[in-house]
Amino acid sequence: MYQYDQYDHLIVRERIAQYRDQVRRRLADELTEAEFLPLRLQNGLYYQRHAYMLRIAVPYGLLASKQMRMFAHIARKYDRGYGHFTTRQNIQFNWIELEQTPDILTDLASVEMHAIQTSGNCIRNTTTDEFAGVAADEIIDPRPYCEILRQWSTFHPEFIALPRKFKVAVNGAVQDRAAIAVHDIGLTVVYNEAGEIGFKVMVGGGMGRTPILGSVIREFLPREHLLTYVEAIMRVYNLHGRRDNKYKARIKILLKAIGAEEFARQVEAEWEDLKNSEETLTLEEMERVIAYFQPHPYKQLDAIDPLAAHADNKAFANWLKRNVKAHKQPGYASVVLSLKKTGVPPGDATAEQMDFMADLSDRYSFGELRVTHEQNIVLADVEQSQLFALWQEAKAHGLATPNIGLLTDMICCPGGDFCSLANAKSLPIAAAIAERFDNLDFQHDIGEIELNISGCINACGHHHVGNIGVLGVDKDGSEWYQVSIGGAQGNDSAIGKIIGPSFSALQMPEVIGRLLEVYVRERFENERFVDTAQRLGVAPFKEYVYATPIADAGRLVGEDEYA
Repeated sequence: MYQYDQYDHLIVRERIAQYRDQVRRRLADELTEAEFLPLRLQNGLYYQRHAYMLRIAVPYGLLASKQMRMFAHIARKYDRGYGHFTTRQNIQFNWIELEQTPDILTDLASVEMHAIQTSGNCIRNTTTDEFAGVAADEIIDPRPYCEILRQWSTFHPEFIALPRKFKVAVNGAVQDRAAIAVHDIGLTVVYNEAGEIGFKVMVGGGMGRTPILGSVIREFLPREHLLTYVEAIMRVYNLHGRRDNKYKARIKILLKAIGAEEFARQVEAEWEDLKNSEETLTLEEMERVIAYFQPHPYKQLDAIDPLAAHADNKAFANWLKRNVKAHKQPGYASVVLSLKKTGVPPGDATAEQMDFMADLSDRYSFGELRVTHEQNIVLADVEQSQLFALWQEAKAHGLATPNIGLLTDMICCPGGDFCSLANAKSLPIAAAIAERFDNLDFQHDIGEIELNISGCINACGHHHVGNIGVLGVDKDGSEWYQVSIGGAQGNDSAIGKIIGPSFSALQMPEVIGRLLEVYVRERFENERFVDTAQRLGVAPFKEYVYATPIADAGRLVGEDEYA
């Protein structure tokens, strides 16, 4: 994995010193909160409902074991013993004291980490496939290009004050596991007819108030032009993106206003002056960065059936089916550690679990971990012969729930329990649904289904692309929930359709139950929920959900547990 060079060390060290003085001045009232706000946001520090929240960058979701142990240290020393992994493959700590933040950033720097550009109107953390470098269907490893984008975008003077935040995702495999269609820029690796490597460029995707799937503006971009072409896109956006209304400032609004064809024309015109500039990537520069991501020293192993010696162990079999993924190297597999055990907020991990996951990575996976945008953790390089031993250890620490891709593997933002932007709580809704359907046999029978929950229209929970999406809304000062179905991410991305009027919090488990009843009644053999929903449309689901009143009584499971 990538290691800081002298430039990284210098800019992080200087930024910490600068920020430490800014905090001193704020605490001494030499800076007003209005003056301090943009300074703290540049360092990933938000003020939430109860305390400061610090968001730490995990570039393209890749972690060394020492970095995961640093998260555990921060959770213990500066927070309340846990952290929250996000859909941007980052981590957030929700109970931070302002005066301690410079020390946290100093601790992070000791393991080559920072919180720069995790907030503000800048280029945020570039994300990618959590199985990058090991996926059986991979074309090329996208991580070197994510790193090149990280180095280029960090403190880029031209793009530090964009009209709005900006998100880039890169996919290097046949199957898109990076959700590129809902990013400001989505890049997917392709070969041209001559066998040369390049990128298909998609622009203008996003969720929030106006969910839009990105438009392809270039079918093939030679990889040496990655930075120059992205810079051309950024320049057009920076020049024409709206600054009078933050709700209409994203690049997707610009594309919608002028059309993808006109936007592409302007980008190509801007690129004419850039494509042969010094920012054109040389082969030597690409090889320099690629060298950081060379395959680990794998053993020469034969593929085995891990279940053969444990054929009567149903729990292990379920875990293998749901949490273990194919690896390009014979005799190896990738393991997803589930952070979705019932009773735990999705994406949360305790300090003890973080230390334990770091230990697992050292013993089983070359000391590396991956954060997924579905808010789980991956050990990418596990010998198949060690899967049973790893499963036993993970199960003992609450990290082996065999639910990856199933109903309780929910994406969920922190919602109104923490976020000052939220209209409604998310975590109690997730807890109530998980409690209602906490039957693994039932979940396995229902099959693959993505349930995503957001506490507000900003869509940090990616509800628009959930097979079932739940959005918290404010209705006359009360918390209600709007439900959509048919959304999807990946190669067949789709925006979900709202089924009808919103529901109270106490109604939500029954709403999900009724949606599933329609699915079970109407599905074809081996048909997934999303396929049934898209085939039938909203009407039959809406008719059944609203056919009879849904009881609204009792106490919501998990209510008031997270504040």
